[in-house]
Amino acid sequence: MTQHVWGYLPEYDEERADILDAVDTVFSSGQLVLGKSVSAFEREFADYHGLAHCVGVDNGTNAIVLGLRALGIGPGDEVITVSNTAAPTVIAIDAVGAVPVFVDIDPDTYLMDVDQVAGVITERTRCLLPVHLYGQCVDMAPLRALAEAHGLVILEDCAQAHGARHHGTLAGTMGAAAAFSFYPTKVLGAYGDGGATVSDDPEVDARLRRLRFYGMENRYYVVETPGYNSRLDEVQAEILRRKLTRLDTYTARRRAIAQRYEEAFAGTALITPKTAPGNEHVYYVYVVRHPLRDRIIEELKAEHDIALNISYPWPVHTQSGFAHLGYAADALPVTTRVADEIFSLPMYPSLSDKEQERVIDAVSDVLGRL
Repeated sequence: MTQHVWGYLPEYDEERADILDAVDTVFSSGQLVLGKSVSAFEREFADYHGLAHCVGVDNGTNAIVLGLRALGIGPGDEVITVSNTAAPTVIAIDAVGAVPVFVDIDPDTYLMDVDQVAGVITERTRCLLPVHLYGQCVDMAPLRALAEAHGLVILEDCAQAHGARHHGTLAGTMGAAAAFSFYPTKVLGAYGDGGATVSDDPEVDARLRRLRFYGMENRYYVVETPGYNSRLDEVQAEILRRKLTRLDTYTARRRAIAQRYEEAFAGTALITPKTAPGNEHVYYVYVVRHPLRDRIIEELKAEHDIALNISYPWPVHTQSGFAHLGYAADALPVTTRVADEIFSLPMYPSLSDKEQERVIDAVSDVLGRL
């Protein structure tokens, strides 16, 4: 049987009764859209982060789109971010008419190189969008200082960092707002699409609530500001409520799996993840690095039936859909180099010790023959 980098069926087997009860709770409630489950999840997710507000939306991409619009970001504004991210981060910037501006990444953590940000700030810069990638946080103190000095807002992309901490502070609580995805693979994943934008600002919260419901406020059919149909589904919200109570348990298991990988590959040519100072990593994905990446992946599939993933093989600035931004492929040399070498090993809480041992043995076998 093929081993993949992620799978939900073992978790579903274990949590099936609770998941089905969540579905029945919603179907029996008499309210299927923006009902009690969404409201309860929003309150509980905000409370988990120690924030005042959470607005549930239909996916993580729109969590960024609505977050940008609620913060006043629009056509012509520049948003500084990274190219080493899932394309939706940049698609969301483009969707509001803003201009993505890229900086390179740190060669050890693959996170935004914050030392490069000051050099690309212009009079059109309005927002810093750090991506807390792979399960750990960007160094936020320098970004917060720059934002204050230049009158910028910070929107955190937390799609891969539920529960991650930076010097004891939770991801999603260090900017003007933060966007989360609840795609099924995430550290806190739904059984379908879902997202949320969080903030401590009541005005931002009010804008978000209008934007996710066509731009309407108070009365149906009366549009205050043109918005979207971007509501978190009641069923997904109720499932997320149940899973939120287990988030710290999921994280602990991910860390245990990461520790086993770290110990197994110590002393080999495989570069394992490095945690930045002050970070508490939640290992959304376990990204390793090797110059013979493609050969390793091919041999693992052909000889051991293990199918691995690359996050991400094509930096956003090299993709044809963003050619209009005018970046040469070598404009971000660390990003481009890393993209040729990184790949992900299986990482999810229900990965058994036996399954992980199979992966470790297979990777060790391939590494030993390179």
